[in-house]
Amino acid sequence: MVRLTPALVTTFVAALITAAAAHANPKRCVVDDIEHTVCLSQPAQRIIALSPGATELLFAAGAGNQVVAAVTYSDHPEAAKALPRIGSYNRFDMEAILAARPDLIIAWKEGNPREQVLQLRELGIPVYHGDQRDFKDIATTLNRLGVLAGTEMQANTRAAHFLEAIEHYRQRYSKAAKVPTFYQVWINPLMTANNQHFIGHALALCGGENIFGELPRLTPRISEEAVLSANPEVIIAGGMGEDDPSWLEPWRTYRNLLAVQRNNLFFVPPSTLQRPSPRLLDGIEQLCAHLDTARGRR
Repeated sequence: MVRLTPALVTTFVAALITAAAAHANPKRCVVDDIEHTVCLSQPAQRIIALSPGATELLFAAGAGNQVVAAVTYSDHPEAAKALPRIGSYNRFDMEAILAARPDLIIAWKEGNPREQVLQLRELGIPVYHGDQRDFKDIATTLNRLGVLAGTEMQANTRAAHFLEAIEHYRQRYSKAAKVPTFYQVWINPLMTANNQHFIGHALALCGGENIFGELPRLTPRISEEAVLSANPEVIIAGGMGEDDPSWLEPWRTYRNLLAVQRNNLFFVPPSTLQRPSPRLLDGIEQLCAHLDTARGRR
């Protein structure tokens, strides 16, 4: 028997409202993250994803069978690996996109080249612009993609389960001791994430204190000297691959660094913590476990 939690009840009610609205108005309309209204006359059948995160969101929303192409590094779930490629997230092959005859494109506001996305819109292709900053944004995007793809029930259920899991971590770590943490997004240039980025929200969820959280840019560039001056208790890095922790090695040379002294240099596979999709929960689980380890080494 399915347990009817408050979040699931809300999901089913939302699905009924959506179905009633669809019956009254055959158009499927949502407002995206740049306040642009996207309307389709019927559920999208030929969708192109312009970021690996968008690909994961579409599959999570139940629209995987309707995705006809994606950018490089769209490697989750397994079925995404077989999708035709139309370039990278920062430079598309416009001819390949047009040849795929998309009826919907999911763009990444912060990462895709604006001029190319604008060109696609000018060609009359419906474009949804995503810009997920926090956990609620991820759930809302799932709901919206469900409307556009005609997969509302699966999308809304997945969104509700995602928010339930987030609330579980919130309650579990609400009173946990804070751990000053540096999260390394990239190595050259050295980059991190501020408190407004979903990575920053993940850190806060686990009881991490983001040492660069107040910087104004979402993914600010910083110097090694700034990290050494802040002297974090924990350093967490992604890497160039899913099992490549090599970015942590240069920090070991700084033996006066608290994170080095306590052996608190941790790796999290980048796709689990650097893509705004429900799989972020996998990264959060590892992140919270690493911070628990650091607390135990005090």
